[in-house]
This record gives sequence, structure tokens and C-alpha cells, in this order.
Amino acid sequence: MENKSHALAAGTFVLVVMALLVALAVWLTRDSRAMRVYELSSPDAVTGLQPQASVRFKGVNIGKVTAIGFDRQAPGHVLIRIAVDDQAPITQSTFGTLGFQGVTGLAFVQLDDKGESSVALPAGDGSPARIPMRPSLLSTLSDRGLSILSQLDEATRRANLLLSADNQKNLMSAIGNLGQAAASMEKLTTHTDQVLPQLMQDAKTTLVSLQDTSVRVGESADEVRRSARAFRTVTERMNASGGTLDQLAQGVSTLAATGQTLNTATLPRVNHALEDAARTARQLSRAAGTINDNPQSLLYGNGPLLPGPGEAGFINPGKP
Repeated sequence: MENKSHALAAGTFVLVVMALLVALAVWLTRDSRAMRVYELSSPDAVTGLQPQASVRFKGVNIGKVTAIGFDRQAPGHVLIRIAVDDQAPITQSTFGTLGFQGVTGLAFVQLDDKGESSVALPAGDGSPARIPMRPSLLSTLSDRGLSILSQLDEATRRANLLLSADNQKNLMSAIGNLGQAAASMEKLTTHTDQVLPQLMQDAKTTLVSLQDTSVRVGESADEVRRSARAFRTVTERMNASGGTLDQLAQGVSTLAATGQTLNTATLPRVNHALEDAARTARQLSRAAGTINDNPQSLLYGNGPLLPGPGEAGFINPGKP
């Protein structure tokens, strides 16, 4: 009987200690902060996310996940209900993603905001307000995994094609050609080292010749400038008032006046004199003809005129 009383006392003591421990744990884990409730609807899987998981805003712990279930408003979506600190800067541009803690696989809700809006998101009177859920990095990688694998397969296929036997032969041939080209370059370098001093000497000689030529060109330019100045002086003198051009213009004017006087006075007189000379020449010609036909006229004169045809005493010289 005494053993049973001791066992009952021990059991009672254990139950009391356990109750105290539970009360202490509840007291230690209680959260007296004012909380706001929001919901997130995720089209992707939320593997690793459990109730009581952390909710962080830009890495700062501001709350926890209170419930996980299915969204009745969007079939196939997972509904996540969270409770966050009332002082958390949740705005209308805040969005959520699913983050993971190291290699443990445990997930948490990561809230972020790009600053597109400064208007606070109210918690809602009836149903909690919803924060948009964006795909996480792991989800994005999973969605693009097939594309990445396809690209890797294509890259592997091309690498195998590049390393085929024929391409290996071509590659070895190209390497051999590179070796020959390197040898040719070495020969060319040696030949250049031999020819370069002579080229430098020729270049020096050419430079000296160019310098002499430039000096001569400079002297020629000086001569051209002096000739240009002399020509400009002559031109200025010719164009000056009373200069050569003015005198030449005056001479032309005098010559024109002389020509006009010649045409109006002298030429008509010369024409009359020529006509008188022509008449005199004709008279002399007739006189010479008369003397030639009858030289005796110089001594006896012309004498009586012979009778003409039809006159008395006319003798026809054609009759006997």
C-alpha cells in the first residue's frame, strides 16, 4: 500500500513538472506584438515550408507562417497565411518569394519591395489582404532545367562533332601549318635583322636628300614671292593714274581721232587727186597715140582732116 502511494506521488510530481515545463515554453514563445494577417497564393510547390516557419522582410524576421492549405479561389494554388509585425513596412508593391535555409531544405517566406509604391497594404476587415507571390530562384531554375539540359546536350553534340577524327586531322594540320608559319617568321626576322641596317642607311640618305630638297624648295618659294611682289609692283604702276594703261588709252583715243579726220577730210581729197591724175594719164595716152600714128604732127601740126565715108574725096582703102 505504501509503494502505491509513493508511485502516485512520483507520477503526480512528474505531471506537475511537465505542466510547468509546457507553461514555461508557452510563456517563453509567446509573441505579444500586434500582428497583421496576410495571405499569399503560390502556383508553385512549397516543399520544405512548414507552419511556424519564419517570415522575413529583406532578411529581417517580422513574423511567421500560421497556416498552409489549398486556395479555393484559384484551384491548384497553395494558400499560405502569415502573421507579421504591425510595424512591418508592407506596401501595395510588396511581393513574396520562397527562400531556403542553407542545405537543410527548410523554407521560409521572403518578402521584398522594390519601392514602386509607398501606400501601406491594409490587412483587410473580413478576409486577409493578399500579397502577390513570385517564383523563387529554385522554381525558375526548375522551369528552365529542361531548356538548360537541351542546350547542354546540343553543346555536347557539337563538341563531339568538333572532336571527330576528321576534325582532329584538320586541327593537327593547322597546328603543323602554324609551326611552319612560325619558322617562316623566324627566317623573316633573321633576314630583317640583316636588311634593316641597310634600310636605315638608305632612309638616312633619303632624309638628307629630302632636307636638301626642302631647302631648295624654300629658296624657290622665296624667288617666287619676290617675283610676285615685283609683278604686283608693275601691275600697280600700270594701273595707276597716268600710268602705262592710261597713256595707252590716250594713244588709242588720239589714233581713233586721227583715223576719223583721215576718213572725213584727207581721203576725199586724195580721191579727187587720183581722178585728176587718171584723166591726165588718159590725155597723155591719147597724145602719145597721136604722136605715134603721126610723128610729123610735132613739126607740121595735125593738118586737115581726111574725108570720112560719104564725104567728097573719101577714098576706101580696101579698093584698088
